Amino acid sequence: MTSYWAQHAWLGGDRAVANVRIEVEGDRIAAVALNAERDGATELRGLTLPGLANAHSHAFHRALRGRTHRGGGTFWTWREDMYALAERLDPDSYRALARAVFGEMALAGITCVGEFHYLHHGAARYEDPNAMGHALIEAAAEAGIRITLLDTCYLASGFGDPPEGVQRRFSDGDAAAWAERASALRDAPHARIGAAIHSVRAVPADQLSTVADWARERGAPLHAHLSEQRAENEACLAATGRTPAELLDEHGALGAHCCMVHATHLTHDDIERLGGTTVCMCATTERDLADGIGPARALASPLCLGSDSHAVIDMFEEARAVELDERLRTERRGHFSAAELLRAASNHAAIGWPEAGRIEPGAPADLVTVSLDSVRLAGADPDTLLESAVFAAGAGDVSEVVVGGRRIVHEGRHETLDVPAALQETCLTPFLHA
Repeated sequence: MTSYWAQHAWLGGDRAVANVRIEVEGDRIAAVALNAERDGATELRGLTLPGLANAHSHAFHRALRGRTHRGGGTFWTWREDMYALAERLDPDSYRALARAVFGEMALAGITCVGEFHYLHHGAARYEDPNAMGHALIEAAAEAGIRITLLDTCYLASGFGDPPEGVQRRFSDGDAAAWAERASALRDAPHARIGAAIHSVRAVPADQLSTVADWARERGAPLHAHLSEQRAENEACLAATGRTPAELLDEHGALGAHCCMVHATHLTHDDIERLGGTTVCMCATTERDLADGIGPARALASPLCLGSDSHAVIDMFEEARAVELDERLRTERRGHFSAAELLRAASNHAAIGWPEAGRIEPGAPADLVTVSLDSVRLAGADPDTLLESAVFAAGAGDVSEVVVGGRRIVHEGRHETLDVPAALQETCLTPFLHA
């Protein structure tokens, strides 16, 4: 039995609670005591939260940070830079890069990542058809975090168009072949397998139900990029007479086990269709790529958050951006409470870990402590600690991280990885060897 004593902890309500003792047995929380003495327990000084969930990640995009800003452009020009990077990665280099990126996530308080994985094959097929997916699963273990590998079906470059160039590395040929390959992936103690439809432009309409059925039969989460770009909506309407949300709904890809990523450009009818389907907001990527602002408050959907392209990796920034973007749109404050935004930031159910994301008996012992001593949080009022954390904290304020009862970050440093050095090496390597 291991004991932690949190100076302040968020237990799911609207305020933090002081002096909380958390007993851990194995990888689970065994008991939570309020108004408790420290009595020899390991001190977590600051505000302790349940582990944060990064519900939408493309690990290899991290190597593009800062490289795509000169000269402006659009999502579509950025995509060409992304494709050029994807062409240079193999299982070994991807494992090293992902390990560093997942280490950065750990330092930011992320204890579980939903990895939207479509870089499957080499120019020639690997002997192990899941070599790239296995590299990601191993990288997460080495970084000390949990992962849901959202194995992604990607078959076309557009409506009626075959994959081109590096997109051939993403494709299995058809959805049946994707399902056969994905079925060979296996859960691990730190890893679960889910599914994803890259987008309606990348998976032909007559193949969508194959992916949706695969996920439903396994009780696995199903994710998809939805209406990220106006051009995609227009092309979908022209090709099918339906919006992307209508098309996914028609083929069984919406519902309680599904998560739609971005959901930026929706009609009123689209919003109604999404009721009960989780929506993943990725505000730092959406603003980085000039995609637009999604209708977060109008959605009758659970929310989760993702860092997507990793323009930054900071779930506090993702959380407050949901509220701040609404303020810009409406010229009014107060659309989401701090507690609502923290629930979105710790929503593990969307990536297939419904037992996680809470500090309560039976939940995984995933704990994240935010220091209150930094220049951003010094002087925080104990009555409004949640508001201070959501609206002022950053990833650099995370001091302690425990995953499954094992401490992986202590005093702001990763216990086993030199994360800055690993990022320095792995983010430069693909470009130096181009």
